[in-house]
Amino acid sequence: MAVPKRKTSKARRDKRRSSVWKAKAPTLVECPNCHGFMAPHKVCANCGYYNGEEIIKKDED
Repeated sequence: MAVPKRKTSKARRDKRRSSVWKAKAPTLVECPNCHGFMAPHKVCANCGYYNGEEIIKKDED
């Protein structure tokens, strides 16, 4: 049976538990058309525009 040869130090243990594994907030950019927030390189969910062109038709209410 495998048994650790030496005790894992506190520094090594804490490096493993560090913030490297924590989730990050999603990146958001401002839409140049409607000035809402959108994911970069994606169609805007608010207005349906991407790169100055209307990709998805949205109803104007």
